[in-house]
Amino acid sequence: MDWLNEIWVLRTIVLPALDVLILAFLIYKGYQLLVQTRAVPLIKGSFLVLFTYGVAFFLNLDTLRTILDLLAPSLVIALAVIFQPELRKIFTRIGQGRLLNIGGRSEFAGLDAVMSAAEVLAYRRRGALIVFARNVGQKNIIESGTRLDAQVSSALLLTIFSHDTALHDGAVVVEDGKVAAAGCFLPLSEQQDIRRSFGTRHRAALGLAEESDAVVLVVSEESGAISLAHDANLFYNLGIDETRSRLTELLDIEEPAELEEEGVDLAE
Repeated sequence: MDWLNEIWVLRTIVLPALDVLILAFLIYKGYQLLVQTRAVPLIKGSFLVLFTYGVAFFLNLDTLRTILDLLAPSLVIALAVIFQPELRKIFTRIGQGRLLNIGGRSEFAGLDAVMSAAEVLAYRRRGALIVFARNVGQKNIIESGTRLDAQVSSALLLTIFSHDTALHDGAVVVEDGKVAAAGCFLPLSEQQDIRRSFGTRHRAALGLAEESDAVVLVVSEESGAISLAHDANLFYNLGIDETRSRLTELLDIEEPAELEEEGVDLAE
């Protein structure tokens, strides 16, 4: 009869506990996804409408309930139109499989080279735009520039973003641990509340972060400030150590390998 006891334990303890854990995991991941896509106002508005309808239903407010019944189809269509960018981002991330992404860390070996180049570019007040592709491929962005398929090195990045090169105004795309292309064009942000002091590079970085899961590193030509754009947000004027730490986390890097780079004189 032991096997019956095991089945009883399975049905009364194990399966309910598993049910609750899976539901909690999905709620947590769903909340993360909503926060990243700025869809929280959409959820708040929906709950407000449902709450109003519930009050009208239980208090028998026939006039209000009738109006809400008539407006319900239009409200659904209006919400879909108004929050179309947010809904697109939600379904894009679900399609990417990021909702259940629990994979291991990557082994990107070029982070030290990128940070070394960013520090030099910031010191020299030379603008830079470096895109790190994650789960979503950046084929269209790569095709807008010049393909390189080169190893990541600080010397290469410094050369690309020199003032006398044809590629310095565009973005560099790092994909699969390599510099896939340079001189690439990025979509500009559609946000209305972005700071007016931000130039085209910052708007382009934020624009790509709104449309994909890429992480974009920006070096300001005017101030030398280093910023990161990801998940539809721009984090301005970060320190070198903080930038490195955030990139390590965002790119899910295990341990950045130390590259043997030739010393670069900041004063050059």
